[in-house]
Amino acid sequence: MPHHSLFKIKNAVRHLKAGAVIAYPTEAVYGLGCDPLNEAAVMTLLDIKQRPIEKGLILIASSLEQLRPYLVLDQTIITRITPTWPGPVTWVIPVQPWVPKWLSGEHQSLAVRVTDHPIAHDLCAQFGSPLVSTSANPTTRPAIKESRKLLKTFADADIFIVHGKVGKLEQETAIYDAVSGKRLR
Repeated sequence: MPHHSLFKIKNAVRHLKAGAVIAYPTEAVYGLGCDPLNEAAVMTLLDIKQRPIEKGLILIASSLEQLRPYLVLDQTIITRITPTWPGPVTWVIPVQPWVPKWLSGEHQSLAVRVTDHPIAHDLCAQFGSPLVSTSANPTTRPAIKESRKLLKTFADADIFIVHGKVGKLEQETAIYDAVSGKRLR
């Protein structure tokens, strides 16, 4: 039985559909997320995090199928990424022309991951779509691993928090370029 409740997940999904920013545990840290196609929600998230739009964002999903519409995939890329998913590996993959700049920033690519964290996975599965996922900390500040610190750091922000344990990774997920295979972080 999962350590989280379906009620908690469904409540978070209601907030996502209403355009809210949520915080939730991921493989290594708490993440901030929202509906990636809701521009106002993404702008609110960027404002809360004090992150420049040019940097682009990461999307997490419960399956590769959720990410396909956003990405330009060929067999080489699929062969490279699928053995690492679901799991704590993020891939930078070329994007479809329709993907908004508030997601890709100044890039022609998008960082994406099929998560194996049970809460993050279930959020994406119940939402039926990928989620924006960026570490829940103001830019330049350390990532947050505990909900107590999250509450203190974002006391003035309107964020719905999905409480739970972060995964066992010591550092944020590794990031690789899906075209070259080169490690970026």
